[in-house]
Amino acid sequence: MPKKIAIVACYFHPNYGSQLQSLATQKILDDLGIENEIINITGLKKQINSAKYKYFFSRIIDPNTVKDKIGTLTYAIQLKINKNSFGRNVAIRNSMFSKFADEMFKLSKVYASKEDLGNNCHKYAAVLIGSDQLWLPSNIEADYYTLNFVPEDIPKIAFATSFGVSTIPKAQRKKAATFLKRIDFLSTREKSGQQIIKELTDRDVPVVCDPTLLFTSDDWLYIQKIKRIITEKYIFCYLLGNNPIHRRFVQELKKITGYKIVQLKHLDEYIKSDEFFSDYSPYDIGPSEYISLIRDSEYVCTDSFHGTVFSILHSKPFFSFRRYQEDSSVSTNSRLHSIMSSLNLKDRSITGEESLDDCINREIDYDTVNKLLAEFRDSSKEYLINALNHSGIKV
Repeated sequence: MPKKIAIVACYFHPNYGSQLQSLATQKILDDLGIENEIINITGLKKQINSAKYKYFFSRIIDPNTVKDKIGTLTYAIQLKINKNSFGRNVAIRNSMFSKFADEMFKLSKVYASKEDLGNNCHKYAAVLIGSDQLWLPSNIEADYYTLNFVPEDIPKIAFATSFGVSTIPKAQRKKAATFLKRIDFLSTREKSGQQIIKELTDRDVPVVCDPTLLFTSDDWLYIQKIKRIITEKYIFCYLLGNNPIHRRFVQELKKITGYKIVQLKHLDEYIKSDEFFSDYSPYDIGPSEYISLIRDSEYVCTDSFHGTVFSILHSKPFFSFRRYQEDSSVSTNSRLHSIMSSLNLKDRSITGEESLDDCINREIDYDTVNKLLAEFRDSSKEYLINALNHSGIKV
């Protein structure tokens, strides 16, 4: 019987959370002594992206989808018209992501198509789909992260996989139910995902922690340099959304504390006002440097799930902004609500309209948080080990 596990993950995307959770998924299997490799997406990209573009085109009348994608379009335009400045900086950052991927990930051979991959699946003992928002509506249509290419007799495991959204569009519910029922061991990252699976399959599944949370801040030191990137005291600002009120909150925090603002800017979209927002905005920051910037900060202000996760791991005073309106069809706020609720951190989730004095005076009881996190980490590992054992892979 084959011993190697195939990991299906979004390792290739130039996104800090995507690469770090992919690495964490690989690392936990390594630590358990399980041979593994991440499926190389190179030969599958065109097929997957074609289906995603078709889905987005079908949603052209949905104002929330259009608004969400305007940022992507603006980003592409800026890359074309500002090749010598913005384009060069983005190339520097993307090279950091590429370097990280080349150095850290163990990849499979290149498969020509999903059909080719499916025909080669019997060389794996199981296929494990990792975390991140891999079951977004667009990814359901792309039909890769659904694991529908995996033959029936190969065990399929979902570890902390996220739908990203709180509800599945009505037109996709049948598709979602079909692929979910094929997965032998289901778990999800958010309570909303747990509810979706119950509604669609009548299965009770556990909520487990994101793979990045399986490791402590000390565990993550192995990919970092000890030397500080920024020597002054600073507020680390990692905002993906274009919400002026969030920036005003950060500026007020700077006024009160006297700390500099260090920002990673223009990540999901080009935001013109950010050109004049921060004191430092380095581009030569890969996933390793990203963790270091959180590690050495005085405060973290973010609207990102993984920005929140690594703030918690490093016991930082942080504020987690809600990036979307709660009723938006593209809102991914549920993942933040879930982690905050699980770790007794609800008061760290803010809109940016709150009193800054009140927010600063809200202390975080990290003794309690770390105790809850340790319990969450242990139960999540137990789920994974149980799934592997029942798939015939002895841990």
